[in-house]
Amino acid sequence: MSAAERRVFLVAGEPSGDLLGARLMAGLSARLGERVRFSGVGGPAMTAAGLVSLFPMTDIAVMGLWPVLERLPLILRRIRETAEAAIAAAPDVLVLIDSPDFCHRVARRVKAARPEQKIVLYVSPTVWAWRPGRARKIAAFTDRLLALLPFEPAAHAVLGGPPTTYVGHPFTEKTALVRPAGGRRLPAPGERPLRVVVLPGSRRSEISRLMGDFGLALGLLAARVGPIEVVLPAVEHVRGEIEARLADWPVKPRLVAGEAAKFEAFRDADVALAASGTVTLELALAGLPTVAAYRLDRLGRLIKRFIDVPEPVRPIVRVRSVLLPNLIVGDKAVPEFIDEDCTPETLASALAALCREGPERVRQTEAFARLDGLMGAGLGTAPGVAAAAAVLDVLDHGRSDVAGS
Repeated sequence: MSAAERRVFLVAGEPSGDLLGARLMAGLSARLGERVRFSGVGGPAMTAAGLVSLFPMTDIAVMGLWPVLERLPLILRRIRETAEAAIAAAPDVLVLIDSPDFCHRVARRVKAARPEQKIVLYVSPTVWAWRPGRARKIAAFTDRLLALLPFEPAAHAVLGGPPTTYVGHPFTEKTALVRPAGGRRLPAPGERPLRVVVLPGSRRSEISRLMGDFGLALGLLAARVGPIEVVLPAVEHVRGEIEARLADWPVKPRLVAGEAAKFEAFRDADVALAASGTVTLELALAGLPTVAAYRLDRLGRLIKRFIDVPEPVRPIVRVRSVLLPNLIVGDKAVPEFIDEDCTPETLASALAALCREGPERVRQTEAFARLDGLMGAGLGTAPGVAAAAAVLDVLDHGRSDVAGS
């Protein structure tokens, strides 16, 4: 092995992390060529980029309390095996991507056995809204944190977190794919129906709680603004659930599948109705005026009582919101309706206000323009490339004080 060769051990525990890992690997390979060696745990994207995974990522890609409990013995074994493999490999850097319940346990085991091990976390926990004490805890084993949101370096700086670098969100790479070339223009009266894209969620629990309200809201919207065309991008594993719940919708949507069809729907739409989640950031980067909604389950309502922006972070995260675009721009530009506020009437009224060139639509358009600047501020490069540069900086300089960058 040449002195210049770099050994990188990566761990990703879910599909979104697998994509981040693959882009990071591509960025490192572009910089180092044959002088980089990868090992660790990942999914199909990282495998295609050259990783031989220790075990199938599906072993640990589990969400929800009961699925985790059912698979807990296997997950605990995989934590131990992953940590042991990382310790044995003695890599130049260990990169742990999202999946904090898994990855942070691996990090602590590795750091205990190899205190000199350089460790990079990719994706920040939501310390700016929930359990801020985690920032100091991860600082104990993290040389660098790579953040997806532009306010996170400053948040970690005031919370005592690790040195943090904003590397950009992968959604920013899709901006050109989801914006109409000539900008968004509402149709003139009688020109064509208004086009609405509807995203009721990607989990059965979300769909069961939102589909009824969404369907009735679209019926009320059509009664107020005239004919509408509805497109619903359906994730394959819940398509059957969606189809079953469409029977009572007064306005039947056209279902589409796949990312390309979803992007086309984003480009063509005049307005969106979406379940609260990361898709609202995708819609905002597409410049598509949106109404967001969510209904919590019993556990979610209990947890909600304890979620708030910590006092030190309030000058940085200036609004109380569950929507990423609102948090980033510091303005509740995208209306959000949670639990008792989520009714067909409130959703229809908010959508109707966005179906005309009025103050509500202008406010979102202006907020999305600010979002563009904030999400791309100071980067000038793709997130995977920026992440690779940050990892190489850790390799060259170790734990440098970059919090707030």
